[in-house]
Amino acid sequence: MELASAIASDLSGICEGVFSIQIVPPGWIHFELTHSTLATWLQSLVVGSSGGAGEQGSRGAEETINAQCPMPHAPYPIPNSLFAVQYAHARCCSLVLLAHREGLIKLKEPVPNTSPAFWDVISPNPLPWLNCDGTLQLNHPDERRLIGELIQVVDTIECPDVSSSVKWEKVALNLSQAFEKFWSNCRIWGEVKITSPELAQARLGLLMATQSVLKFVLEENLGVFAPLEL
Repeated sequence: MELASAIASDLSGICEGVFSIQIVPPGWIHFELTHSTLATWLQSLVVGSSGGAGEQGSRGAEETINAQCPMPHAPYPIPNSLFAVQYAHARCCSLVLLAHREGLIKLKEPVPNTSPAFWDVISPNPLPWLNCDGTLQLNHPDERRLIGELIQVVDTIECPDVSSSVKWEKVALNLSQAFEKFWSNCRIWGEVKITSPELAQARLGLLMATQSVLKFVLEENLGVFAPLEL
């Protein structure tokens, strides 16, 4: 415990504001992302490097979901099961565009010719990921599950030694299934839009982040078209 405390003390100076650190017997060091860091990262998945996200989150988006990164395309026929992933991607796009038409968010280019790698959000910018007390608004289990899937996918993209042996079909399906659960149980319109507009906007942000990651996996890792609509 004494050694773990000394290590944690040094790490706290390096990771201050990024991780909260806790020492657990018999000497485990537990790291947890701060809510503000997670919010910055999610924002970077939505708007990329040009939408006003923090430096760290923007750099992460450039490094992880950049269409110029050399990623292998699938050398085999795409199975029909990936239609579910294409559907999830198209569904994300249609919901974001519907939110723009209804005034819940405002996009600079609301009618893209192809599905965007990042969304050009005018307002609210940044999206209201955090409550007034600085904690993440997205607390439903299916919201957290979807965020967890996004983290796993982006981590896999970031690690070339790992990504070369990854079964990207399974990765894409897991992410699309997490999205479907989220969309089934975490409403955006109706009462939520009226009584909790900031929660609705944060959930839309999660949709946009999911779409950006799905697009990258479909096009760069599987060589499949990421449709704007079906």
